[in-house]
Amino acid sequence: MKALLAPQRIALIGASADPARLTARPQIYLRRHGYGGALYPVNPRAGDILGEPAFARVEDIPGEIDFAYILLGTEQVEGQIEAVAAKGARVACVLADGFAEAGEEGAARQARCVAAARAAGMRLLGPNSMGVINIPARIAASVNAALEAETLPEGRVALVSQSGSMLGAILSRGAARGMGFSHLIATGNEADLTAGEIAAMLVEEPGVDAVMLFLEAIRAPQHFAHAAWRARAAGKPLIAYKLGRSPYGAELATSHTGALAGSDAAAEAFFRAHGILRATMLESFLELPALALGRTPQARRRRAVSVLTTTGGGGAMAVDALGVAGIEARPPDAKAAAALAAAGMAAHGRLLDMTLAGTKPERIEAAITALAAAEDTEAIIPVIGSSAQFRPQDAVAGILRGRDAIRGAKPIAAFLAPQADASLRLLAEAGIPAFRTPESLADAMRAFLDWRAPRPAPHIAAPQADLPEAPDEADARELLAALGLASPFARFTEADAPPEGLCYPVALKILSPDIAHKTELGGVVLNIADARQLRVEAAAMRARVHRAAPAARITGFLVQGMAKGLAEAILGFRRDPEVGPIVLLGAGGVLAELHRDVAIRLAPLHLDEAREMIAEVRALRVLTGWRGLPRGDLEALAQAILAMGRLAALETVKEAEVNPLMIHERGLTVADAWVVRA
Repeated sequence: MKALLAPQRIALIGASADPARLTARPQIYLRRHGYGGALYPVNPRAGDILGEPAFARVEDIPGEIDFAYILLGTEQVEGQIEAVAAKGARVACVLADGFAEAGEEGAARQARCVAAARAAGMRLLGPNSMGVINIPARIAASVNAALEAETLPEGRVALVSQSGSMLGAILSRGAARGMGFSHLIATGNEADLTAGEIAAMLVEEPGVDAVMLFLEAIRAPQHFAHAAWRARAAGKPLIAYKLGRSPYGAELATSHTGALAGSDAAAEAFFRAHGILRATMLESFLELPALALGRTPQARRRRAVSVLTTTGGGGAMAVDALGVAGIEARPPDAKAAAALAAAGMAAHGRLLDMTLAGTKPERIEAAITALAAAEDTEAIIPVIGSSAQFRPQDAVAGILRGRDAIRGAKPIAAFLAPQADASLRLLAEAGIPAFRTPESLADAMRAFLDWRAPRPAPHIAAPQADLPEAPDEADARELLAALGLASPFARFTEADAPPEGLCYPVALKILSPDIAHKTELGGVVLNIADARQLRVEAAAMRARVHRAAPAARITGFLVQGMAKGLAEAILGFRRDPEVGPIVLLGAGGVLAELHRDVAIRLAPLHLDEAREMIAEVRALRVLTGWRGLPRGDLEALAQAILAMGRLAALETVKEAEVNPLMIHERGLTVADAWVVRA
């Protein structure tokens, strides 16, 4: 940890004597920003580099080193790993690309580098890493051009970024709004050290109050989970911005990092489960630390805020954007209204409109103090108009006075309607989040109000199930029955007589491990009236399916009684390539794909999480007795969700699905099931 975050003896392998070259930058930036430790440039062709003695080989460096920044080309990196480790380096950072992201040969090269480092007891940062910056310690071991700045704003927020270029972009954007950083670390390919591991180190640093994560993929999810628990114990928020929200963004993230990007919904479930605030806009990402600092995630937060404004249109924009994010701008309750009346103010509707009063500091302070008394809101949103642009000191003074008066009782987040850089900077320097757009304000408030403490997954035992190598639907149903999710069915072949005891009418389906969508191939017949028709339909179905899919293995037929539910759901399990086991609940049939009306959680999960999932699926709200309609058995559905989550303990299962799962007034019916072996 010390060698990574605060090295005292740094070797620059491949340092250049030409100040115009990229490989000269680390030495230039380290000295420009005041590094006082020992620096050892290594280059076989130079005896002196930028005014400092250089060394032809790593072996020539006197004594040991803490940190080696390998600036050589891809082909030369592997040969330097053992050399820097022999010199005592605890961490080696690799700048070059052309490793795992470049195909099989690059992946093999990367694996060899990691193996050599581990054998020597050394950790690797990168490859494809732009290095490490520790502003309080005056360490700028990076090639990022943002370090051309003469000074770097110091703060108590650390940034870990999988993208090296975004390291500088976020540093510069933060500086423009008066935000400083403590550490900025680029992890690149994360062949060894991951963003999660480094975040766990940073939350232990006394000079760090929050850790920001710019992510292209979630690698080693267990490291993020560990970091989240340490952050919770230290009272320091973890805040993430992750690419891959759209299919195109996910494609770019994959090609850029060589990591397999999973679905964004799974990533959202991961962040939620581990108490990591997730921003979806760059501006809200930058402002979330100020919003969350000094606060803790709550078991349940009201999704409501109080809004005061000096501009009617700007206030309405904020209320609208918050509403789109599912956050209500709520009128003052009785306590807040009484406090406003005592101050000579009255609210009408969802906005406390102070347009005529303007931004007189004493009036803004009084309004904030009164709104802080409301018992049904979680934050106060001041919206400031033109005075923020032309009278920044006056515009900000009332907000600062209000913040001091309520002593942190509620967070304050401001929206400045005009372009008001001076006011933004004053608020940032005072630790108050301030936003240039109502959408970024709403995004930050959504992340804050969704913030929950991490919780351990429930302990579950692996179900006792013997899954064949090529399971068909009957095998999937037997697995579900072992989990406690059973519906009567029978299987038979053409050589068998139709099963006895069937309650007609019935549904008939083809059984095959190779056919997931039976209806499209004529593999489903409904409302069969009797045994004679069942026998005829089975023979016709086999012939029909064989013509449509001649290579498919047919293992028999499945028959079950016809059923009709109040609603249909899809219930699925998947081992997501990024975050691990997840459970999905959504509207059944094609509706889930058409409307993406789904809820996702990590598996296994708790009962209250299962109930939350049901509440999130809009199509299932009719089952709550909506407008006098019959109520569905939602408790049975919650238990089914828990049952599906138990598959997390069965390593032989990669995916499983029930679609549709019919929901009745009492009980459920598995109408179709599917399972895929790992």
